[in-house]
Amino acid sequence: MSDKGLAVSAWESLFRAQVTIMRELTACFPTGEISFNEYDVLFNLSNQPDRRARLKELTQHLLLTQPSISRLVDRLAGKGVVEKLNDPGDGRGIIVAMTPRGADIFRSTAVRHADAISRRVGGTLDRGELESLLALCTKLRLGQAIADVPEAEPCPVIGVDETTLAARAGR
Repeated sequence: MSDKGLAVSAWESLFRAQVTIMRELTACFPTGEISFNEYDVLFNLSNQPDRRARLKELTQHLLLTQPSISRLVDRLAGKGVVEKLNDPGDGRGIIVAMTPRGADIFRSTAVRHADAISRRVGGTLDRGELESLLALCTKLRLGQAIADVPEAEPCPVIGVDETTLAARAGR
């Protein structure tokens, strides 16, 4: 098998594994209070200072379109899980902040969700394999963007802005 064929087969395998596991974790998601996608918003907010972020920043971390994320945030705000605030530094910007109720829901959901992940992923792979998977996925995530490869066709790189691409390319 050529290097190109091997790369395509590895990608296909990674993609199929991710889809399979995501479907299983979504099917057994441990709460009726929030959806899997709503949890993802809270997860990302939980990793931000003061559990708040600009809506534009959230969009870079989620696998949804900006309009879908806006609707998702509106639903969470309606449930009292987040609040939408005007960005004092940018009159057009919106800051999404997790409320205390949202933090409680996130904590209780995160513990049960982590248990399901541990059973599914940790129940399939041993410690060494988990460490290798973590290292390989991190390397892929931080690796050279397609836009940095001279012979590559230009395409958008999700979550990477032009400044970051230019810095990676040494421009």
